[in-house]
Amino acid sequence: MIMVHPPRRRFRSLTVVLLLLSAMALALGPIPSSAAESHWWDPAARPTPDARINVTGEPFKGTDAQGHVRGFVDAHDHIMSNEGFGGRLICGKPFSEQGVADALKDCPEHYPDGSLAVFDMITKGGDGKHDPNGWPTFKDWPAHDSLTHQQNYYAWIERAWRGGQRVLVNDLVTNGVICSVYFFKDRGCDEMAAIRLEAQKSYDMQAYIDRMYGGPGKGWFRIVTDSVQAREVIEQGKLAVVLGVETSEPFGCKQVLDKPQCGKEDIDRGLDELYKLGVRSMFLCHKFDNALCGVRFDSGALGTAINVGQFLSTGTFWKTENCRGPQHDNPIGNAAAPEAEKRLPKGVAVPSYASGAQCNTRGLTDLGAYAIRGMMKRNMMLELDHMSVKAADQAFDVLESESYPGAISSHSWMDLNWTERLYRLGGFAAQYMSGSEAFSAEAERTDALREKYKVGYGYGTDMNGVGGWPGPRGGNTPNPVKYPFRSTDGGSVIDKQTTGERTWDFNTDGAAHYGMVPDWIEDIRIVGGQGVVDDLFSGAESYLRTWGKTEKHASGENLASGAAASASSSEWWNPAIGYEPGKAVDGDIGTRWASEWNDDQWLRIDLGSSKPVKRVTLDWEAAYAKSYRVELSEDGANWRTAWATAAGDGGLDTARFAGTQARYVRVKGLERGTRWGYSLREVGVYSD
Repeated sequence: MIMVHPPRRRFRSLTVVLLLLSAMALALGPIPSSAAESHWWDPAARPTPDARINVTGEPFKGTDAQGHVRGFVDAHDHIMSNEGFGGRLICGKPFSEQGVADALKDCPEHYPDGSLAVFDMITKGGDGKHDPNGWPTFKDWPAHDSLTHQQNYYAWIERAWRGGQRVLVNDLVTNGVICSVYFFKDRGCDEMAAIRLEAQKSYDMQAYIDRMYGGPGKGWFRIVTDSVQAREVIEQGKLAVVLGVETSEPFGCKQVLDKPQCGKEDIDRGLDELYKLGVRSMFLCHKFDNALCGVRFDSGALGTAINVGQFLSTGTFWKTENCRGPQHDNPIGNAAAPEAEKRLPKGVAVPSYASGAQCNTRGLTDLGAYAIRGMMKRNMMLELDHMSVKAADQAFDVLESESYPGAISSHSWMDLNWTERLYRLGGFAAQYMSGSEAFSAEAERTDALREKYKVGYGYGTDMNGVGGWPGPRGGNTPNPVKYPFRSTDGGSVIDKQTTGERTWDFNTDGAAHYGMVPDWIEDIRIVGGQGVVDDLFSGAESYLRTWGKTEKHASGENLASGAAASASSSEWWNPAIGYEPGKAVDGDIGTRWASEWNDDQWLRIDLGSSKPVKRVTLDWEAAYAKSYRVELSEDGANWRTAWATAAGDGGLDTARFAGTQARYVRVKGLERGTRWGYSLREVGVYSD
């Protein structure tokens, strides 16, 4: 812009006018300025008394020089789990209109000494006895090994935000079976009812914090429903909160004696409802096998207890087999869980398991695949943790068939051998909040992959998730966390956290509650080095990239849909059904092409004209090809191999290759994987 300087006399007149306008503005009220935003991060009306934050300095705003948001991401937390499981499994609330004394108090049955804290006995061991008083003394809780007490008080989350966290995934969680068998509850056990309540409470907490800052939209806790909104929130220096779901029987999709208790209409109705609530990521199975997928087992006594729950929910115990590849589920073991086993019917016992059989026989069901595709239609992100390796493998097949990036591993429950497959899709990985030594060592194992794919890293605190958290390294450790310390961005000073009469020191208390997340990150810096923390500080950007690509994803056009098809042969034994070639391109996975029972067979598809072909998907029925080729041709006579494998294992295969012009696509079977022929439910041909 060209500036024309006025004569000096005019400048003086303008100065007088500006001074007069300024005086008028001061009389009428404050003018917009950087001074008007002074201490924007401090609320005007924090409840009194309340927990202290013990962080000074302005939370960082904006992006880095490359335009990337900065900050940590907790990809797996359970702020509202006190509302799940019947309402009395997790004691205390993340906020209360009546104040901190009401929020941070124990369950009624824990008074006077914890003798009836049954779930505490099961998860922690011992007799469950503890001082039930929370505010203001906090003698025994929250603690890193207390799994039944509130760890997500809003002010503790605020401290984590002030320490550099910019994304928090709040997984709405419950378990109907645990609710039904637990002695104490004050509400029903319907899982979807609990999910709805937790979602509403999350919005209530946002409004509660907003009121401290002067009204709607002004607080630091912002529930977001798309990645653009999340970026805007983070650039304002605030915390972007994403709603997820982790429950064992979503949409009522349990199974009883191997029979699904839901259908496709239940899945569609459930996904629509969750999306309307603001949910953007979810698990399909959790702890118990359900009508959608088999689970990755828990180990030890907890695993036995959950297997009891599996039986009570489904009528069947977990079933195992030898794993087919390097990936494996957690070993079940044969540990006793007496309190849980008392719940079994007379004469029923938890089976013993062979030590070498570590994989769940159950994978992804057809209903599970339908649910994944339903999530893809709604541009939601799929949580792969808790899926059995068989189910995860099949889920990856579905995602890869569409080049769908919305894949998340949020808290170390996915086999690490899947990590590159996850990154190749464009997905995001986070690690469970373990001790700094273990966390740093596991981060190092996947460091080369993060470098290769240029991605950041996340953590999953799983607080209020009955998992256990990093214990103290000891007050006499040679390299302790030294208070106060600076935040990773350097702009804030963090001191020991105080709530009521209790002050927590990470060196002697460990990760007792959510407010200790910054202290834990400082411990990682000391133990694991700045490189691990730098990867974590890039986590928010990587998570939002995955989410953004998921939102923008659109399914490619299937060039084979309804195309003319021919084959070397077609099975003929049931003419009433028909297995002709066109059944492989009719868009119906309930039909299929099937060949005669010989190795040398083929299926040919005529696209009608020459088109660029880059990807071919093959949905095999039980009769699959162990060795086969995908061939292309312009004239239907001269063929060239675009892709081949000798290690086919059935299921859904995706063949990718350099884009090639072709009119004809041929699947050439070389060796059968079964004694039958070849059978394809659907073949897809794509240019992308």
